Amino acid sequence: MEQDKTADLPVSEAAPAPAKKKEKDDAVELLKAMAFAAAIALVIRSFIFEPFNIPSGSMFPSLLVGDYLFVKKWSYGYSQYSFPLDVIPLRGRMLGHAPERGDVAVFRQPKREGVDYIKRIIGLPGDKIQVTEGRLYINGEIVPRQLVTASESYETEGRPFLFNRYIETLPNGVKHYIYEISDHEQLDNTKEFTVPDGHYFAMGDNRDQSLDSRVVEELGPVPEKNLIGPAMFIFFSTEGIGDKCVYDGVFAAIKATGCKAVEYVKAIRYGRLLKSVNSL
Repeated sequence: MEQDKTADLPVSEAAPAPAKKKEKDDAVELLKAMAFAAAIALVIRSFIFEPFNIPSGSMFPSLLVGDYLFVKKWSYGYSQYSFPLDVIPLRGRMLGHAPERGDVAVFRQPKREGVDYIKRIIGLPGDKIQVTEGRLYINGEIVPRQLVTASESYETEGRPFLFNRYIETLPNGVKHYIYEISDHEQLDNTKEFTVPDGHYFAMGDNRDQSLDSRVVEELGPVPEKNLIGPAMFIFFSTEGIGDKCVYDGVFAAIKATGCKAVEYVKAIRYGRLLKSVNSL
């Protein structure tokens, strides 16, 4: 009777299972590491810092389109708007303290779901706010301003404007720049607003090109629960490259890649990197 020779084969040559098991374990460890990193990022974004970029010119000259900054989440405490997708339905706020006059604050637009705004806190609960002939009044007192530059040219909303740059001094001593095209623009004469309890009056530093609390039907006073946090410092800033690297022809993609490698570096505003928002 012929002997079965397959019985003499080494077991290791017939079973590669351990290698497959190692690959599976490596994949599991990678997924765990990715989940851990995502959890850390979520905690940091929800409780410590949140990045925000400036999409419009409403805060010129303090903040420019293309500025990227961090928002300090713990300063005002936490509400449902502190968390991604508003997933934690908190009522009111937890911890933190109230904003101070002059803070540059990020908040959830109360009349536009999912939209964040950044403006300067001008009025506190109970304050009376009015703009008359371009001058800001708080509780019946005119807010001092000092002309720094007349007819300063800057491009916003795709076209150039001439602005007057002033230093405005708020009642608590906070000084900051504002832009005014003139003292006779659309929002330069308002009624007197009384800031309700639990709300704040927010205005853009670009006074004639800011949709802010002066426009009641679009924004109005900002509820305390909508506050996300004060802006801290700019971690990146770029002028953008627009259409500088648009090419036609066979080698268009190669030319565009080379152009972008140069122009993106040139477009960085190096002087604004790591600048405190309150120092601008």
